[in-house]
Amino acid sequence: MPHYRISEAAGLLGVSDDTVRRWADGGQLPTERDGSGRLVIDGADLAEFAREQARAVPDPSGVGRSARNRLVGLVTEVVSDRVMSQVELQCGPHRVVSLMSTEAVRELGLEPGVLAVAVVKSTAVVVETPGG
Repeated sequence: MPHYRISEAAGLLGVSDDTVRRWADGGQLPTERDGSGRLVIDGADLAEFAREQARAVPDPSGVGRSARNRLVGLVTEVVSDRVMSQVELQCGPHRVVSLMSTEAVRELGLEPGVLAVAVVKSTAVVVETPGG
């Protein structure tokens, strides 16, 4: 299992090194020392901690769906031509881009600052790991 240094864990969690150290010092995030004496976090422990810390924004739509991948965010940009539009949303730290008809953009009133929910339903999700 991989181990992550404090700075790496902070980058993955989107917080400062000091925040990770406080979590470690408070016993919320288990750490150990590597062969060089550096403080590290086991990858499985970090993954579980990340899952526990994740706070999803409540879905304001009130609609039930079979799709489980729902990202609530703000529209940040809309680029339209006569037929098609590109809509960008910022959903927490994630940028989501959708291509849809310009008619749909108008009907939904999508423009920068509008609250929206990106619903992803796909049987083809590509998962990659860093090369090495």
